Amino acid sequence: MIYLDNSATTRPYQEVLATYQEVASKIWGNPSSLHQLGTQASRLLAASRRQIAELLGKKEEEIFFTSGGTEGDNWVLKGVAFEKAQFGKHIIVSDIEHPAIKEAALWLKKQGFELDLAPVDKQGFIDLVALADLIRPDTILVSVMAVNNELGSIQPIQAISDLLADKPTISFHVDAVQAVSKIPTQTYLTDRVDFASFSSHKFHGLRGLGFVYIKSGKKITPLLHGGGQEVGKRATTENLAAIAATAKALRISLEKMEDFRHKTSQMKSVLQEGLAAYPDVTIFSGQDQFAPHILTFGLKGVRGEVLVHAFENYEIYISTTSACSSKAGKPAGTLIAMGVPAKLATTAVRISLDLENDMSQIEQFLTTFKIIYQQTKKVR
Repeated sequence: MIYLDNSATTRPYQEVLATYQEVASKIWGNPSSLHQLGTQASRLLAASRRQIAELLGKKEEEIFFTSGGTEGDNWVLKGVAFEKAQFGKHIIVSDIEHPAIKEAALWLKKQGFELDLAPVDKQGFIDLVALADLIRPDTILVSVMAVNNELGSIQPIQAISDLLADKPTISFHVDAVQAVSKIPTQTYLTDRVDFASFSSHKFHGLRGLGFVYIKSGKKITPLLHGGGQEVGKRATTENLAAIAATAKALRISLEKMEDFRHKTSQMKSVLQEGLAAYPDVTIFSGQDQFAPHILTFGLKGVRGEVLVHAFENYEIYISTTSACSSKAGKPAGTLIAMGVPAKLATTAVRISLDLENDMSQIEQFLTTFKIIYQQTKKVR
C-alpha cells in the first residue's frame, strides 16, 4: 500500500497512540473533579496545554481545546461575529477557504451579517489590493487560511498582517490546519494574528481533537455553554487522553519539520517533473510559495474521482482536492476561484506527502500513472 493522502489525515505516531492508551487507562479522572484523581487529571491537562503553547511560542492561557478544525473555524467566525456585532457586521474571508470557514460565513450572512469573499489570482494567492479595497469601517473580521488544502498555496499572512497593522478593531483569524509542522510557525502565527485554528489528525495526532489560539485580551462568544470548562469558553469535559496525545504529536512533528520539508520537496519535484512529461496532464500546484508536500494535477478528460479509483486498484491512495467535500463530486473550489474552467477543475486530484513516503513509492506512483495514462487514452 502507498498512502499519498496525508492532507486528508495522517497516521498517528506509535508514541502518540501509546500516550493516549496510557492516559486513558491510568489518568481517567475528570479534570473538574475536586478529589485526587481529578487533581491528577487537571495537572496533566495544564501540562499539555503549556507544552502546546510553548511549542508555538504562545502563552498557555491562549490555547483552548476543541474537537478539531471544523469546530475551531466555526467557533472563531461565529464567536467573533456575535461578540463584535454591536461594532459592525462586515466579515471578509478569502474565496478559497475550507468549507468549515465558507459555510460558517454563509450561515452568518443569513443571520444578518455582511460577507465579502476576497479574490485570488490565477495561482491561488490572495489579491492583497482587492482585499484592502474590501475593508470598511464596519469590518470586524478577516479570515484567511495559511496553506490552501486543495492546492498547497501558502498565503501571504505577513503581508495581510501588515495590511491590518493599523486596524486594531478588525480581528484576524488564520486557519492553520494545513500549515502546522509543514511550514515555519512564524510565517502564519504573526504578532497580528488574533485567532488560529488547528487539528490534531493533520500532524499525526488523533481525530476528534483540535485547539484554537486566542490572543490574550481578545473576546469571543462561546458556542458551548455548560460546566465552565476552558475558562468558560468551551464547556464540555476535556478529552484528556487525546489532548496529551496531541501535545506529543505536535512536539514530534515540529522536531521533524525540517526533515519533512526537505524530503517532501524532493519527492514533489520528482513527481512534478515526471507528470509534466505527459501532454494531457495539467499541473495546478507550483513550487515557490507552495507547501512542499502538496501536488495537485489533472488528467485531461478524466474526472478526479475516476483517477482516484484507478490508483486505488493498485493500492495507491490519493484524493480529489478536498477530503471533506470529495464525495459531493464538485469541482475544486480553489481552482474555480482561480478562474480554471469547471471542466478542467473536475479532473483535479491531490497528492499529499509525508516523511513516511519515500522515493521508491514515488517511482511506483509514476510507473502506475504511465499504465493508467495508456488505459485512459480513448477517453482523452
